[in-house]
Parts: sequence; structure tokens; C-alpha cells
Amino acid sequence: MAETQSNDRESRWTLRGMTALVTGGTRGIGHAIVEELSGFGAIVHTCSRNEDELGKRLKEWESKGFGVTGSVCDLSSRDQRENLMKEVSSKFGGRLNILGNSSALSWGT
Repeated sequence: MAETQSNDRESRWTLRGMTALVTGGTRGIGHAIVEELSGFGAIVHTCSRNEDELGKRLKEWESKGFGVTGSVCDLSSRDQRENLMKEVSSKFGGRLNILGNSSALSWGT
């Protein structure tokens, strides 16, 4: 039955070819969003302030066959936010389809 559900899921819709940025993707809801988007075939980039935690999550996702990349970024820093967007733009060829903001703080100016 699980195989049937998996096939049904794939036949309903897919995110293959889509790109996504999920902030705060190493914990909680952000982590779940990264896994769901990746599970549907999206290429995901995430960020975290915690380099060790990010590294562990990236290894987990790689072992699951997910196309997830990541970078260390403190979203409270304007310079780091700008660098994040440059990195994402470069990775995705200027195309971002999905933005999931799951960081624990708001993006300031």
C-alpha cells in the first residue's frame, strides 16, 4: 500500500525543475518544508546560523537523495542577507520559484 501511495503522490503533482529557498531549514517547520519540497523533486537551498547543524542536515539530506544545498547566514545582518541572495541567484541561474521564510526572526531593512 505504501508503494501505491507513493506512486499516487508522484502522479498528482511534482516540483521537479523548481527551485526553492527555505530560511531556517535545519529545525522545526523549516526542516519539514525542506524535506517536503525535496521529496516532491524541488532543488532546495537553505540557510542557518549554526554551521555544525547545517552540515549535519546537509549530510542527512544527501543520504536521502535530496538536492539540498546550504549556507551559513545570520538573517539579522543585511550584508549576510544580500550575500545569501547573490549565492541563491548564482546557484539557480537567477530563477527562484519558491521562498519559504522559516527563520526565527523577521527580515529587517
